[in-house]
Amino acid sequence: MGCLCFPHLPERLSVLEKLAYNLWWTWNPIGRELWRALDLAAYRATNHNPVKMLSLASPEGLERAARDPEFLRLLDRVAAEFDRYLSASPHPALAGRADETHPIVYFSAEFGIHASLPTYAGGLGILAGDTLKEASDQGLPLVGLGLIYSHGYVAQRLRPDGWQEEAHETLNPGDCPLAAAMDEQGQPLLISVPGFDPPVYVEVWKAQVGRVPLYLLSTEVEKNAPWDRTISQRLYTSDLEQRLRQEIVLGIGGMRALAALGLEPRVVHLNEGHPAFAALEGLRRELARGQSWEQALEKVRGRTVFTTHTPLLAGTDVFPFPLVERYLGRYCEEGGIDRRKLFQLGTDPRHPEAGFNMTVFALRMSKFCNAVSHKHAEVARRMWAGVAVDHKEADIHPITNGVHLPTWIEPLRVQALFDRYLGKVWRERPEDPAVWEAVDQIPDEELWQVHQERKVALFAEIVARARRRWQGGQADPGLILASGVLLDPRHLTLGFARRFTAYKRPTLLLYDLDRLERVLNHPLFPVQIVFAGKAHPADHEGKRLLQEVVRVARDPRFAGRIAFVEGYDEHLAKYLVAGVDVWVNTPQPPLEASGTSGIKASVNGVPHLSVLDGWWPEGYSGDNGWAVGPREASENRTPLDAESLYTLLEDTIVPMYYERGPDGVPHRFVQVMKRAIKTVAPRFSARRMLRNYTELFYLPALP
Repeated sequence: MGCLCFPHLPERLSVLEKLAYNLWWTWNPIGRELWRALDLAAYRATNHNPVKMLSLASPEGLERAARDPEFLRLLDRVAAEFDRYLSASPHPALAGRADETHPIVYFSAEFGIHASLPTYAGGLGILAGDTLKEASDQGLPLVGLGLIYSHGYVAQRLRPDGWQEEAHETLNPGDCPLAAAMDEQGQPLLISVPGFDPPVYVEVWKAQVGRVPLYLLSTEVEKNAPWDRTISQRLYTSDLEQRLRQEIVLGIGGMRALAALGLEPRVVHLNEGHPAFAALEGLRRELARGQSWEQALEKVRGRTVFTTHTPLLAGTDVFPFPLVERYLGRYCEEGGIDRRKLFQLGTDPRHPEAGFNMTVFALRMSKFCNAVSHKHAEVARRMWAGVAVDHKEADIHPITNGVHLPTWIEPLRVQALFDRYLGKVWRERPEDPAVWEAVDQIPDEELWQVHQERKVALFAEIVARARRRWQGGQADPGLILASGVLLDPRHLTLGFARRFTAYKRPTLLLYDLDRLERVLNHPLFPVQIVFAGKAHPADHEGKRLLQEVVRVARDPRFAGRIAFVEGYDEHLAKYLVAGVDVWVNTPQPPLEASGTSGIKASVNGVPHLSVLDGWWPEGYSGDNGWAVGPREASENRTPLDAESLYTLLEDTIVPMYYERGPDGVPHRFVQVMKRAIKTVAPRFSARRMLRNYTELFYLPALP
């Protein structure tokens, strides 16, 4: 593999290049400390991107660092810890059955590893990134495969009237922790993807995520026609034909890229239906080896895992049959694939006229299928009833999502607190409930003090963002005031930070503004709310709901007690999940497949206030947060849920928060914080999730 070099790096600092190009540092506090110590201003100015930092660093500054004994001691510690991590033993259960050249390949349309590599749009990508990090920690022989979107990351900007506008930020691979994959002649690897006329060529880039390589494909190749260069530009484009072209590149192109790299997948894991054409390419290969259609299907199914994330039929990609025929007709003909049989594999028996359904195709091509919570599995089985695989209903198993704890537990104070009272064992065995019992040993006042510090840090970040917008000269004064600059860290603070779309009901808290005003402006026990999140560029109803929140945040009646923070991203999310007091989640059941934001909040000691949907029915214990509304789903439950939400705040949460002991600590509230950590961290960690995948799917799929 080639990589960018920094010839101006002093020899004593040469290891910085290796550290910059491995994203291991992003979930290790000592790694983050290193880049902050090198140049804190540059670290912040480059959006925490060490590759950019080193590219722009002055020789004089680097020479100073090379002569700084304190920095060099830190550098040596980081380098030694990094080397120990890379040399740790591989996963014992997979030894001899999967390895670096015969890996488990995890296909996903997006990967959210870190802000320095913006190849994600939301929760699906963050989950994929957490999966790669956890696979690295466990020593799993796993490889990630996705796309680079040069114009895919959307920056949010609000008009003075609160309407969301988007700016598509350009991603330059040279500014990211990416290295071009090289062919045997030492030239950038270029592969051809079938199904296009003229041919489409794809460049392959590599990001290193600890011990796990992530390969990302780009069609922005000079050899391609101008319109074909745009295939990999935008993530989740609303252009149906362009989306089909993307998914051909991701699935078929991804499998061909792996072959060109000398990798033969032992297991193919499809994260959602977008990369399902990888199974089609696997089918073509088996047919080319002389297998019959039935034999080829059985072989591909036996090594394919499919995870469905959507509880909505509208959430799956369905392409008109003529469009699929146009792009894959010749591919099928040359590969010996019966198009009639292929189209049958992608046909939903209840809607046969709709077109080629990628979720149906993925279900029929996979022996191992799962939903992302127990409740979602029930919904998914109903959704896809009648989709037969080998004359049997598709078996959709529940594997509830988890989060990568070292990424999402705040590193400076919360992780240090856990290290002190739980020991390092919480990092080694995070899925063990017994490990987390030691949370009870943390003094209430100490946990409360740490939380208060994170709250102050959140509000400082909000003010810093507002200041930057003001300095940019384009900020509306009303929006600045509504962005959180008037928040008070002494007051109970609710947080809502999700994608703005109708089924998540982001305005449920605003259902009765008169009652909400009484709650927020109580003279002795005030409450404030921080909102953040983006609407999809094509989701006009989501944008309307966002605008409604901004309008209320600007209303003088609420005296600065409601804030909408513009520009929601992974960096702000980490401040929010550790810095608010209560995390609010209000989806319309049963439309939340899993959701992980409440998990991230809970493991930081921020209790969850949520409708019983997604992961929360499994996580709620009665004393680790609060359940909104009835357990049963119903169509017109919004008034009931709003009443439940206000009543819980007025009668339970607000009094508990403001009930202080002589030491100024709300001990009953802190007990809920502790229960949230103890009950959620072990059951909803990425460690538990990936072990489920390994034991239930990966090991049975391996030859």
